[in-house]
Amino acid sequence: MIERRSPRSTGFTRLVRLRSTPSAETPRLLAATGGHALPPTLTAMNGGGASTLRFGTDGVRALAGTVLDEPSVRALGRAAAAHLGSRSVLIGRDTRESGPGLARALAEGLIDGGLESASLGVVPTPALAYICRIRRVAGAVVTASHNPWYDNGIKFFTAGGRKLDDVAQTAIELAWDARPRLDRPIAIPAWADPVDPVAACRDWVNGLVEAGVTDGGSSRPLEDLSLVVDCANGAMAPFAADVLRQLGAEVEAIHATPDGRNINDKCGSTFPDDLREAVLRAGADAGLAFDGDGDRVVAVGDDGALLDGDDLMAVCAVDLQSRGLLVGATAVVTVMSNLGLHRALTDHGIAVYETPVGDRHVLEALDMNGWVLGGEQSGHVVFRDFASTGDGLLTGIRTLLAAMRSGRTLGGRVAELVVRAPQVLQAVPVSSDGDVVVDQLTDEIAEASAQLGSAGRVLVRPSGTEPVVRVMVEAFDAAEAAAVADRLIEAVRQVDATMVS
Repeated sequence: MIERRSPRSTGFTRLVRLRSTPSAETPRLLAATGGHALPPTLTAMNGGGASTLRFGTDGVRALAGTVLDEPSVRALGRAAAAHLGSRSVLIGRDTRESGPGLARALAEGLIDGGLESASLGVVPTPALAYICRIRRVAGAVVTASHNPWYDNGIKFFTAGGRKLDDVAQTAIELAWDARPRLDRPIAIPAWADPVDPVAACRDWVNGLVEAGVTDGGSSRPLEDLSLVVDCANGAMAPFAADVLRQLGAEVEAIHATPDGRNINDKCGSTFPDDLREAVLRAGADAGLAFDGDGDRVVAVGDDGALLDGDDLMAVCAVDLQSRGLLVGATAVVTVMSNLGLHRALTDHGIAVYETPVGDRHVLEALDMNGWVLGGEQSGHVVFRDFASTGDGLLTGIRTLLAAMRSGRTLGGRVAELVVRAPQVLQAVPVSSDGDVVVDQLTDEIAEASAQLGSAGRVLVRPSGTEPVVRVMVEAFDAAEAAAVADRLIEAVRQVDATMVS
């Protein structure tokens, strides 16, 4: 059984719209990118006109130093102060060079709004969310997730470790619109990163180890595994290998030496080629690749096959179902999940509940129904018994243990469970409003869906984090999927060109 929620009727996605006149930082950024024009994602966000701020699929995200500078972040902190449900706010960040300054500016704004704030330094997003939940304090992470180093952003968490809902986000936007800049720096007594960031996250680290021990039934449940981890030169670098070694695995870490600019640079969950080569070279059992802030993970099997969030979801859901632990015999997925995952789940008696893109939508469905497992193809997987957001390291641990219980390698277990429908997925850059572009394509989308019928699927949506329209077509006939996708991609380009001209 597949239950779907309509993307257009549920606030399926809202574009991040940050616009400002280029600042003095632009020449530095141009130099850093080899003197070339800014990438399409940045030029579109860096147009002229008055600044505006809007939350996207996962917080606020934009070009650091121009559209997202310290005065605007101070103002954002001040605007958010009344909507976090706590008098205290913990602030973490990933490893981007713009992170320390923006984190301090955010703290200054929160303090100006009447709150107390403390720094956790470099910390994975799931670690901060976990600490917020168990300590009942609010939090914020300065991160642009899987984006390049020159972007940055902010994700807020309530005192329960939950991402903000639409009501709170809209209220913050309105408050920020009224006072969009706070140019005056604010003194912060004793503001400093912790001497030992790993110790500052000890609650989360201990929780992961305990969860692995409990789930695996021994003090070293991963003892027989050889693993490679790609830390994306991001926030997982101080943590991932250490936790896996505590659980008994033999671990080689790659891309674990951040320098402020190498985060996600041809590495991590969006560029797993190095991980694949390292797994094959070492003869490892599996590899795990995180993104810059550690809330998502993809894997590589012992044969070098890439395993995304859909594959990991299948392994975990079937394992939980077989042990009677999948509450409601239901898994939550998003509209981007592959038809192969749907079939794998339903073949094992598991119902599928579908939500818009974004792990906060997944968590809302889990909370609303009391279910325990949900996730996205991108690698955000939520285990509601432990986490209130995607946790790449927890997902890796639990997926590896589930595969071991099946008597298969991770790659072998996925191959056994999932026959993927060929999928064409392309991000089409647009210069106009992505929502409006998609609204102009109703007839073309309906025609494509009718052509594929029950043997395929079509999704055309504006991105919540970049100025692109994402076109996804699935069909068990690969040639038909490619033809339909090409037609829709061209339609997006034509509509965008007409709107711009």
